[in-house]
Amino acid sequence: MNKNLEIKELTTIEEHIVELSHLLRTVVDDGASIGFLSPMDRFTAVEFWGDALRPYVILYIAWVGEAIAGTVQLHLCTKQNGTHRAEIAKMMVHPAFRQKGIAKKLMQSAEKRAKEEGRTLLILDTVEGAPSNHLYTSLEFVKGGRIPDYATSPFGELEATIIYYKHI
Repeated sequence: MNKNLEIKELTTIEEHIVELSHLLRTVVDDGASIGFLSPMDRFTAVEFWGDALRPYVILYIAWVGEAIAGTVQLHLCTKQNGTHRAEIAKMMVHPAFRQKGIAKKLMQSAEKRAKEEGRTLLILDTVEGAPSNHLYTSLEFVKGGRIPDYATSPFGELEATIIYYKHI
């Protein structure tokens, strides 16, 4: 674990939009299946981050020194019948910072906040076969199911997604 690692909640984007956009483009172009296709252009990344923070979205940033190493979002369900749950979204770690425990720390921060918000169920989905599957199972997420041909990969191929949940 990097002792320079710090996880912070970000409540405004403007000051960090260039770094966040670079992170997003880098992970998508590296193959991350987080809703975008490769090659990702700068405008699309800036547009995404400009609209990312909503009242129901909590954004955590992993800092290593002065660099943004990763992010995760916690989406609090606002439906009347879903106020007990939240979704983990846009979990990403820059390739240069992987395998250092950053994703685990981001997930732990999101889970802690979900509990503080009174949530008892976390859900997420990830592409089948991705390294992230190991992360989620190591954090005691349970595989709820598999949906074939769910999304187009960043490189244009249809991929299955795995749905995970965790009671907290």
